[in-house]
Amino acid sequence: MKNKVTVIGAGLAGCEAAYYLAQKGIEVTLFEQKPVKKSPAHHIDSFAELVCSNSLKAKRINSAGGLLKAEMRLLGSICLESADKCEVPAGGALAVNRYDFSEYITEKIKNHKNITVINKEVTQIPDNEPVVIATGPLTEGEFAKSISNLTGDYLSFFDAAAPIVTAESIDMDSAFLQSRYDRGDSDDYINCPMNKEEYELFYNNLVEAQSAEIHSFDKPTVYEGCMPIEIMAKRGADTMRFGPLKPVGLTNPKTGHRPWANLQLRKENKEASLYNLVGFQTNLKFGEQKRVFSLIPALKNAEFVRYGVMHRNSFINSPKLLDNHFKLKSKENIWFAGQITGVEGYMESAMSGIIAAISVYRLLKGEKQLELPNTTMCGALTTYISTDDKKDFQPMGANFGIIPHEDVKIKNKQERYSKIAEKAIKDLKSVIGG
Repeated sequence: MKNKVTVIGAGLAGCEAAYYLAQKGIEVTLFEQKPVKKSPAHHIDSFAELVCSNSLKAKRINSAGGLLKAEMRLLGSICLESADKCEVPAGGALAVNRYDFSEYITEKIKNHKNITVINKEVTQIPDNEPVVIATGPLTEGEFAKSISNLTGDYLSFFDAAAPIVTAESIDMDSAFLQSRYDRGDSDDYINCPMNKEEYELFYNNLVEAQSAEIHSFDKPTVYEGCMPIEIMAKRGADTMRFGPLKPVGLTNPKTGHRPWANLQLRKENKEASLYNLVGFQTNLKFGEQKRVFSLIPALKNAEFVRYGVMHRNSFINSPKLLDNHFKLKSKENIWFAGQITGVEGYMESAMSGIIAAISVYRLLKGEKQLELPNTTMCGALTTYISTDDKKDFQPMGANFGIIPHEDVKIKNKQERYSKIAEKAIKDLKSVIGG
């Protein structure tokens, strides 16, 4: 392979990949369809557009978002360089003037001597040259078909995803382990039972809860395949009890009886540190999800690492397709980056661009690949999207639930997270130097 790389897409991930490689002396051709063509979500011509919020989440290092950003600074993130220049007051969050943020990155990219920008819609994946595909969750048209033909496992649909909680935050005094009709291992599911009074309180709050706004380009054409739980509830008080909250085949050992209603939690990863709420796809506002779902006794103290969402979300089945460097397992010259890989969030997308670029560079130079410890947030996220142990792969953002921390025996959550973050930074420095 020559020291030339093609990057497709100038979102956060594509800009990170292009800039990292260019800084290392690699000639980069960056394709961006704007301003020739815009997706329904984009409005400005410049790169790295922040489509929704202008917040890049918390700054404090004992938060998942803060730790991720601290690690990305060590890796040389252009997005965080821009964020520091364009920051606006937002309490404990890192928020930016989105237009200045985008403009700063655009100028850095366009004026770099090693980057050639071509404003053109790409319809086919280049052959026989290193390429980083960072076209985002709204990838469509001929290029989407090209990816689908390449992967054979490309997902593109209106996604209604269920929330995910940490195992340690589940109140096991109110829950019990059992598979329905005792089929399978007894610890496959955590059951969250409700009696009649508890169920009616939950139901009444659910049907009155506020839903999030759906953008015009996100409006689903079919509800039935992934019906939000709040829509199901509005079909009748007992509809959920014959659906995802059915109690049949279960006996609560604490009462000796079948629950009135029962929510099952299923393992999200092999470490059993995360559990998803089975059948609880939802489009409720995030605050409403926390309020209403916490009315289920076993979830009264639940820590939500991912809230349910409903939007158009095109992404590949990364655990089957990508390695932990974001490289396609079946091809030596193709990497993916950004939300199309199943990472969720601005900084998570940007991070994947850096990691993909590091992998490309090291391959070009014949160097050993950088193996990120899964005790780091970057390493844990790359491990999550590349580990094929998930029945239903869904996008994931930064959270402490994906970092192994069994050896950190600190009861206070913030102190525990501080210790995990301290170790993460130390471990990352040990593999990158510094």
